[in-house]
Amino acid sequence: MAAQSPREKIIQTAIELFWLKGYNSTSVADLLSRTQLNSGSLYHVFPSKQDVLVGVLETLRDNIGPMLLEPAWGGVADPIDKIFALLAHYRTGIIETDCNYGCPIGSLALELHEPDPKVRELLAANFDAWTGAVEQCLKDAGSRLPAKLDRQALAEFILTTMEGAVMQARTHRDVAYFDRAVEQLRQHFALLEENARVRA
Repeated sequence: MAAQSPREKIIQTAIELFWLKGYNSTSVADLLSRTQLNSGSLYHVFPSKQDVLVGVLETLRDNIGPMLLEPAWGGVADPIDKIFALLAHYRTGIIETDCNYGCPIGSLALELHEPDPKVRELLAANFDAWTGAVEQCLKDAGSRLPAKLDRQALAEFILTTMEGAVMQARTHRDVAYFDRAVEQLRQHFALLEENARVRA
């Protein structure tokens, strides 16, 4: 395997540190310590810490497939099952971190109250990539869902459910909050599918 470039090292380390500590609590010294790079190497690639954040958000946006969707969807073919497999992927993160898990994009969006326009646009683009992937699943479900269903709005609702459920589980240190939210979503899908069958 080829050695990581300084840029790749910085991005990967920043993703981990921003998730563990938050953007504001992660210092340039933290990045240098973890990457074992000197300051000249870092500033040559990223002139400022905000440039690192932009690089992180661009990387997460551009790699949603290999970094998130493909691991969650391995071996899953059914489009609706894919949605719940994606949610199960987040549940695994909650369990493995003893309920300390937070969605990387959601956590940054909450932390950065007044983000720079470029950062805000990238946060939005990451959310759009997520909802776009889920919306495609809903489209692929075809006639199993009502024809007049607003699939984009439902995809956005699923994102809201996931983010809120992750936050609740993290706050209460109890995955049951996540599980109850997902169960409500399952019941909603059951009603949608029943409605589609009745109208067929």
